[in-house]
Amino acid sequence: MSPAVDTARVRARTRRDAVEAPAGTEGLLGLLPTSTGSLAWLHAGDGLVGWGEAARLEVSGPDRFDVATRWWADVVARLDPDDGGRDADSAGGPVAFGSFAFDDRSAAPSVLVVPRVLVRRRHGTTSVTTIGPDPTVSLVPHPRRAPRGIRYSSGQMSVTSFRQAVEAAVTRIRAGELAKVVLAYDLLARADAEIDVRGVLHRLSSAYPHCWTFAVEGLVGATPELLVRRTGASVASRVLAGTAVRGGDPVEDSARRDALAMSGKDAQEHRLAVESVTRRLAPLCREMTVPDRPAVLELANAWHLSTDVAGRLRAPVSALDLAGALHPTAAVGGTPREAAALVRGELESLDRGRYAGPVGWVDARGDGEWGLALRCAQVEGATARLYAGCGIVADSDPDDEVREADAKFLPVRDALEGVG
Repeated sequence: MSPAVDTARVRARTRRDAVEAPAGTEGLLGLLPTSTGSLAWLHAGDGLVGWGEAARLEVSGPDRFDVATRWWADVVARLDPDDGGRDADSAGGPVAFGSFAFDDRSAAPSVLVVPRVLVRRRHGTTSVTTIGPDPTVSLVPHPRRAPRGIRYSSGQMSVTSFRQAVEAAVTRIRAGELAKVVLAYDLLARADAEIDVRGVLHRLSSAYPHCWTFAVEGLVGATPELLVRRTGASVASRVLAGTAVRGGDPVEDSARRDALAMSGKDAQEHRLAVESVTRRLAPLCREMTVPDRPAVLELANAWHLSTDVAGRLRAPVSALDLAGALHPTAAVGGTPREAAALVRGELESLDRGRYAGPVGWVDARGDGEWGLALRCAQVEGATARLYAGCGIVADSDPDDEVREADAKFLPVRDALEGVG
């Protein structure tokens, strides 16, 4: 674990309109000066990008969220904020970007990074927060060409092994061991040159503007699922479970959407995911709003059943603490939680790393947004490891689950190959 900062007190300086950048996420991404260490969280034209490291934490094990919360509180206590006399709530301020390992026993560490330079765009206002000596912030051209010669191969778990695992999981679910388990497999991509995550981010944010596009510690993706957002006493979560691959023409596409909306199998999977979130949020909230029926969310590659949960906190709980309390939900783990973890450990022959773990940010007030690290890849040099998973219930068909997982690989494959 690294010390919070090098000195007892460090200045954090926030200025509005301190940098000129084109509107939208394109302008924010254009500021990133280097691929290595790029930090990003983007949604619908707004978001945050950062670079440099003012402070960093790597932590593993079952208490990783508690350790991270204490560490961030220590960092905040050491910072001297300077918002130029403006309202800090509207101008922004320092944040910690984070990405957490899915499993307690993962070999991949969970990471929090406090950038030395943070650029935030919210509701048309851009602010820049710097920690330590003020650096020069300017638009920097960078390559957007996709890497050439991408070759794919099986990762730690092949598609054949995944299909066999689905068959075994269905048998155990029908035997009454559990109600749902989420199984995943991976795909390895190798390019002829180093992969620039900024180009991947550009293509993902362009193709999926209503997803949350992220980059933390080489993990880059565009997730449609918001684990939790905290703004003051307000909390929100977008739960997704139940998927249909988009059709090849408007008639087929509409039929698949309608079939998803009427599917008993997908409705059961979705209900279990919503219940897992509401069950853990309820003790922390004095009121909650949960729609009776899910909506159908349209993405470029798939339809999803979607439920937006909202609530008001009983007492102050940071967004980081909320993410730890909710993880893992039934949408990415299964239910009951302990039984699903046991079955997943026996059938899923890979270390997920930080795939499907919480990814996002938290600020000094405890506000923040955390998504589930889905539709993503871990990029290291010229290699990217892509992940995709599916929720398995009693009526799941192994061939259908393989097709669904393949569709979930598509966003990152397209972004790597320069599509979009």
